[in-house]
Amino acid sequence: MSIASHNTAPSAVHASDEVDGVVVLTLNHPPANALSNSLVSELTTTLETLADGPGTPAVVLTGAGERFFCAGGDIKEAIGFGADSMVERMASFHALLCALEDFARPLVCAVNGWCVGGGIEMALFADKVYASAEARFVFPEINHGMLPAVKGITRVRGVLGDRAARRLLLNGEPVDAFDAERMGIVDQVVEQGDLLATAMADARAAAAKPPAVFAALKRALHSGTSRWPVEEQLRVTVADARTVFNDPAARAAREGYRG
Repeated sequence: MSIASHNTAPSAVHASDEVDGVVVLTLNHPPANALSNSLVSELTTTLETLADGPGTPAVVLTGAGERFFCAGGDIKEAIGFGADSMVERMASFHALLCALEDFARPLVCAVNGWCVGGGIEMALFADKVYASAEARFVFPEINHGMLPAVKGITRVRGVLGDRAARRLLLNGEPVDAFDAERMGIVDQVVEQGDLLATAMADARAAAAKPPAVFAALKRALHSGTSRWPVEEQLRVTVADARTVFNDPAARAAREGYRG
């Protein structure tokens, strides 16, 4: 699958052709892959387009170059904003986090350098995060009079726990890749030269799993499901069971297991 665009403006998100069920999305906003309004909108649209198409692929999300995965919100762009513009900006980023959370196929992050603010929030919605040894992670918003998205803050606390979340969000100081691995931001630290290949191999392996089962598991793993009423949990369980039972890939996996 490839993502075609009729927009003549330079693309801030490069989508590779699909290879072995995997599409690589590269944040490409020099010099630091900061989250401009256009990048956020383009990435959201790209994810939604991939999700709505036939045979949705797995996605590897990374950044252009080796110094930055993502420098977080585009501060230079935001300086001239008024309150209303900032509210719209936060709403747009919230929509991106929802698109990442709702992406039903494998989503793997390859963090190839500095991962700042919103970059960490995006990574924490991935199913697996690999980072180069040179990667650094920081929430600097408290030092710059800015705020992360509440959805992102909730995700940080849910994945890392209260103490680690407080350390990151309230201190505003960077941690290295190995500290990030110990905290739970990163699943594995790998050499820079092996980073993308490692992430793509993981995405290919995950893409080979029965899609209906993978999607149902991801939905159930979303933090909000534990707070659903019992009746709603049962409704989703029954609906997912019916879908999985009738899914050809899941049926083939069951038959192979019995064999």
